[in-house]
Amino acid sequence: MKPSSKFILLLNSLLIFPAAGLCDEPFRHVISSTSPSRNDVEWRTSSENVTPHCDHHWWIQKSTLHGGRQEGVEQIVINNGRMEIVLCPTRGMGIMSVRMGNVHLKWDSPVKEVVHPQYINLASRGGLGWLEGFNEFMCRCGLENNGHPGTDKFVNNVGEESEMELTLHGKISNIPASHVEVAVDRTAPYAIHIKGLVNERFLFGPKLELHTELIVVPGENTFQLKDEIRNTGSQEQEFQIIYHANFGSPILQEGARVVAPATDVQPFNDHAAKDLDRWHTFDAPQAGFVEQVYLLTPKGDQNNHTTALIHDKAFNTAASISWSLNQLPYLTVWKNTGASEDGYVTGIEPGTNFPNNRSVERAAGRVPKLAAGESRHITLTFGLYDGLAEVKNALTAVNSLTLSGEAIDSPPIEVPKIDRLKPRQ
Repeated sequence: MKPSSKFILLLNSLLIFPAAGLCDEPFRHVISSTSPSRNDVEWRTSSENVTPHCDHHWWIQKSTLHGGRQEGVEQIVINNGRMEIVLCPTRGMGIMSVRMGNVHLKWDSPVKEVVHPQYINLASRGGLGWLEGFNEFMCRCGLENNGHPGTDKFVNNVGEESEMELTLHGKISNIPASHVEVAVDRTAPYAIHIKGLVNERFLFGPKLELHTELIVVPGENTFQLKDEIRNTGSQEQEFQIIYHANFGSPILQEGARVVAPATDVQPFNDHAAKDLDRWHTFDAPQAGFVEQVYLLTPKGDQNNHTTALIHDKAFNTAASISWSLNQLPYLTVWKNTGASEDGYVTGIEPGTNFPNNRSVERAAGRVPKLAAGESRHITLTFGLYDGLAEVKNALTAVNSLTLSGEAIDSPPIEVPKIDRLKPRQ
């Protein structure tokens, strides 16, 4: 039977104008997965292919590194048209670096390669093997444990006294992701999502899953991490996590400063106590400097959210981390301003605990537990600020937390007026 002209007209209209909502479905692509087994060794997409109406040109590229101990390491670069983020699925979905204009979030670690976990022995040098691959801007410490290595004595699930040797900062940053996928919203603001699954599980031990999602909007100067930690075992399980964010030069320099509203600041040891009144300021690189660690109880706003910020001496560049104290109630500031060749860096580290051995943190009530099947959700927002105007606005927001009640943090900073800023050459 010959189709009617009305039918042909209707068919053509559906081809030209798809059913409402079909074009609004997010773009999705699985980059790698263990089930089913697949891996795009090289892959790329961009705004031209996915969101042609977006005002900002963005692109995502997955590549595989070669040579030395980085052989086989997978990296994903996300460029949102203003900011570029380098993500490493092979190293627990850690963030290697972030760059936006004059702001560069990274540090010059003595570890120059992006080391594949297969070349790292976490138990070496008395449990300090984790340091053999440590060079990320942001890595997670956990999930079963973090903090100092050493013996942990505890009562197990059947009521027996047990002990185990813990390694520095746990395993999660040295476990490759089991699943990585990209999703991009096709409607404004066209958010880009990089999702990953990292498993930390074994027989007669924890069955923990990290479901992580990095979210960045084209053209924005912020990005977000949304993590979910799941206990998939049948019994209650302890867990710990510290987000080890590491800042080096150029933002870290003599005269740089951390602004972190707090109700309490304690030195980690006697060596740190000698400079307690300078916990928030930094010196130039100094050969032989011995690291100093400070333990903060952060101050939150009316919603119990807080922000920590670091800026350079001239207020030209800054970066911030914001999070909920209901999720991460503690903050560690790690000062390691040794020679540039030895790793000139400071860490701003929100966490469920301080970086003591788990036995110390458990005794202090800072080791949370997940019931069987329970999850913990954590969200962190990172901001980058380039130029005096942006830095001033960011500082004003953080200082408002300090001024909203009693806090022992140093007085608010006097920010230079914008008209005093000399034009960049």
